[in-house]
Amino acid sequence: MSAPSPLLTAPEIRRLAESGGIRPTKQKGQNFLLDPNTVRGIVERARIEPGQAVVEVGPGLGSLTLGLLDAGVHLGCIELDEKLADLLPQTVAAKGFDPDSFALTQGDALKVEQLPRPAAASSDATALVANLPYNVATPIVLTMFARFDSLRSALVMVQKEVAERLAAVPGSKIYGAPSVKTAWYGSAALAGTISRQVFWPVPNVDSALVRIQRDRVADPAEPAREDVFRLIDAAFAQRRKTLRSALKPALGTTQVVDAALEAAGIEPTRRGETLVISDFIRLAAAASGLR
Repeated sequence: MSAPSPLLTAPEIRRLAESGGIRPTKQKGQNFLLDPNTVRGIVERARIEPGQAVVEVGPGLGSLTLGLLDAGVHLGCIELDEKLADLLPQTVAAKGFDPDSFALTQGDALKVEQLPRPAAASSDATALVANLPYNVATPIVLTMFARFDSLRSALVMVQKEVAERLAAVPGSKIYGAPSVKTAWYGSAALAGTISRQVFWPVPNVDSALVRIQRDRVADPAEPAREDVFRLIDAAFAQRRKTLRSALKPALGTTQVVDAALEAAGIEPTRRGETLVISDFIRLAAAASGLR
């Protein structure tokens, strides 16, 4: 007789939700994964190793959580919903996983100051693997990379349109502020699509995986991230404007904008959608030198 699966099946997920009085809501961006094969595929694409410290944001009822624990990682979870946070440790224990390999923080991932760290983990999490709430996916990704230097990679499931934006290249219609801000940390690439039918409730948007690798080598002398991001936001606030017009609210006067663009070697008639992260870094450095 084969051993029972450590992963949740669709009937188990529905029973868990009923027992905990849980109904997924659009307000919280909750769409629970029902399919164990999809979970296994996500874990495989995450390229994680047994014993690695991993963080999951928005574990929900635990479908992906159990898949990650089954892969042998030390997993810390951050869950906003109190009912789900109360239920998850019970699910992990019922499936027979070592409690020392699991830790949970109940709270807002955008506000946590410390990653949950299981007792068995020898370091803070080095990878983020998550099915993110679609309404706050991009802020969570950027906040986690900004706040926790230990994170070296991420594989996240998000709305397909958001995944494409995060991985977009200069010149494309979907290339924007999220694309450039992600590039501040490293490279992003699409890692597959996910069927709507494996979720409960079935979302009205397509889903996709995006992989982010923290591989950009930062120069200690480069401007602060906040200064660079301020220019990125200004450049994409009105996409059709040239940089000479778009950057004025951020830099104050046309004269300062012209001087900064000239010092950075960037034509004033270009638009933000044509610039890469290194251009924005040069531009922020030039603007700083004019103060």
